Amino acid sequence: MAETTRRGFVGAGAALVGATAVPAVARTAEAIAVRQTAGDLRFATLPALSWQADSGDGPDAVTLDPTTSFQEILGFGAAFTEASAWLISRMAPAARAQLMHELFSADGLGINVTRCCIGSSDYATAMFSYDEGAPDPTLARFSIDRDRAYVLPELLTAQHINPDLFILASPWSPPGWMKNGGSMLGGNIKPANFAIYAQYLVKFLEGYAQAGVPINAITTQNETDTDQAGRMPASAWAQEYEVAFVGKHLGPAIEKAGLDTKIWLLDHNFNLWGRVFNTLEDLGVFKYAEGVAWHPYVGAAEAMTRIHNAYPTKSAYWTEGGFELAAGKGQIAFAATPGPMTERAGAAEAVPKLDDMAAIAQSALGATHALRNWVRCMIDWNVVLDETGHPNIGPFDLKGTLTIDSTSHRVTARGPNYWAIKHLNQIAPRGATVIESSGRIDRLAHVAFIDADGRKGVMLTNSGAARTVRIRNGGRMARIALPASSVTNLSWT
Repeated sequence: MAETTRRGFVGAGAALVGATAVPAVARTAEAIAVRQTAGDLRFATLPALSWQADSGDGPDAVTLDPTTSFQEILGFGAAFTEASAWLISRMAPAARAQLMHELFSADGLGINVTRCCIGSSDYATAMFSYDEGAPDPTLARFSIDRDRAYVLPELLTAQHINPDLFILASPWSPPGWMKNGGSMLGGNIKPANFAIYAQYLVKFLEGYAQAGVPINAITTQNETDTDQAGRMPASAWAQEYEVAFVGKHLGPAIEKAGLDTKIWLLDHNFNLWGRVFNTLEDLGVFKYAEGVAWHPYVGAAEAMTRIHNAYPTKSAYWTEGGFELAAGKGQIAFAATPGPMTERAGAAEAVPKLDDMAAIAQSALGATHALRNWVRCMIDWNVVLDETGHPNIGPFDLKGTLTIDSTSHRVTARGPNYWAIKHLNQIAPRGATVIESSGRIDRLAHVAFIDADGRKGVMLTNSGAARTVRIRNGGRMARIALPASSVTNLSWT
């Protein structure tokens, strides 16, 4: 196996190593576009910068190397749960149309990857599966009709606005009758029902496709390593269960149905990287699993680099959780090794309460750290919730990417991850590639990209005091003033 080691973020500006060499890119043009979030500014257009003669390396410099590339970007977005779809459906038609345009259009937030739920998650208006009642081994009762009320109409609208929208679907639990204990609340599936459950998931994929919403990727289970103590729809999947199910049932069933839906493993925390390592040793799993879905609630983003180094053909995807959770427990700047996070129930305590701009910087820092550890997409959790974190049938008290007031049915807040997603989608569209950026500057994080048209850019997150830094690229440099607690995009052709 070729050497593919990558250190990730060992310091605030550590270099990426072990990447793929690509041909040099043509000399950059003069103008450098600037978008900045700082103080009262949110993704504001600032005067363009110009290139100057390079004055060499130094303690204030970030150096780009477009000839060294890493992973290709899939996109950035947030999850479209039943809770989110229900809230959006209650808005006045004009306000709903305006919000959907804001969320999914290229001139808005630009969401190009989202996640929906197979049956109910904890963020739903009620607990349900697509085959309720007594055991139904022929799946004669199977129906996705419930989703036709809220979820499918809004997903169809999203796809109309953004035809390239990539949709991941994840189940929180099989139907209760497939499980030990007979309930969607915790427990685990009976192995005797693996083949039936694989058909259940295929029927979901076929039903959504027939409704005009093809699913691009699927995970076998949201958060495989917990049953959430029976407090919400959940199901524990032992490693040997996931191995058998993917390699012998789900993979072959999707293949036989002629679907091109990708299978992603785990859909759980960074600290479970050892499980992923061993799961991918199975030849059946290796054949059918295209990548690994990760959550940031426990462990550190370096887990994705460990798996990449062992299995470089398997992609890494962030499928749930606030981006700030990858920045390191209780820290604004990166640590050499981010500390372990608390479980999701305590995630609100894992990051200190910050003012709005500092919280935005925290989200951008976490995203930068994940991107420097091979992640290809990042999906925040519920795209919208109300001011109390509802609808919610589970035990976790979280906020949406945006907030819709439960009385006025209007958007009242855009959270920190909203602005991180906006910065990322502007500078790293689908098909862009992470390129080398190096330079150790205290409390400054950076990640650079080149897109399919050769346009380059860098996102700079300054969590320290106001400063001026230099961007060095191909024998030229430009100076940029960075306010304290700021996120800045620079891009040029």
